[in-house]
Amino acid sequence: MKWKTRLGAGVTALVAVLGVVSVPAATAAPASALAAPDISLANIKTHLNQFQTIARNNGGTRSPRGGGYAASVSYVENLLKNAGYTTKRQTCTSCTGRSQNLIAEWPQGDANQVLMLGAHLDSVSAGPGINDNGSGSASILEVALTLARTNPAMAKRVRFAWWADEESGMVGSRYYVSTLSSTERAKIKTYLNFDMIGSKNWGYFVYDDVASVKAVFDEYFASIGIETEGDTEGDGRSDHASFKRAGIPVGGLATGAGDIKSYEQAEKWGGTAGAAFDNCYHRACDTTSNIPDTPLEKNSDAIGYAVWKLAVAAPVAAARH
Repeated sequence: MKWKTRLGAGVTALVAVLGVVSVPAATAAPASALAAPDISLANIKTHLNQFQTIARNNGGTRSPRGGGYAASVSYVENLLKNAGYTTKRQTCTSCTGRSQNLIAEWPQGDANQVLMLGAHLDSVSAGPGINDNGSGSASILEVALTLARTNPAMAKRVRFAWWADEESGMVGSRYYVSTLSSTERAKIKTYLNFDMIGSKNWGYFVYDDVASVKAVFDEYFASIGIETEGDTEGDGRSDHASFKRAGIPVGGLATGAGDIKSYEQAEKWGGTAGAAFDNCYHRACDTTSNIPDTPLEKNSDAIGYAVWKLAVAAPVAAARH
């Protein structure tokens, strides 16, 4: 996520992705939620460890100003190609270093009805950006791989994007939207954005731009006994803003950045009142040790729930174990 007060903030490794899916036995969820498979936390953490290694091999960062961003793109792209996705790299001519957006589409479902998910893959130059925004990038990657692995019948086409140069002012996503024809733009019925979903002193924030989209996420969180709030801190500060300006309905999740957690929020969600949601925001300490399992797992499962709810035609009941 970029700074609010300013726009400028600044490998190829293939892992074996486990294919076991489950729904936690203790979770009471509506019937539609039970159709969505569990999104593997272990696999997401594998992706985050790869991002950390990439940063370590590139001066401690995954910024487009070095090799870390390009290596991150290669890592994600190889997994998606191996899973059967149609992938495309889009060179963003206005981005730092002409860095590339990565677009991947699951080749099933109505191509005129697109559900799009995105997360920025770059970090600031100060650190590896494992929460900001390895967390969103790794989570939608694992959702994409889970969709391919389970291969349900699709009502809509699902498209995933990993954005370049968000930290300089959502440059990659703005470029992508600007290149869409009016016809292609109209095909995108909803865009969902995920920027920082593993904050150490987390909250549960849902974008409230479109009530019907927010309701999908709220339904999932209510099913596991979590009360959410609208994401005021992130409003207009991440890549969903590029789509919103183009008139495309948007939604998404976040767990907080530099804002301070209130006492009321600490009572509701736990954690430390009077402290930042992520005290490593845009710092060198935004590493794998900066991310707790709880928000990462719950938000990732919420993303999976939304994809199955909004795009799958005939969900198959998830396996239990």
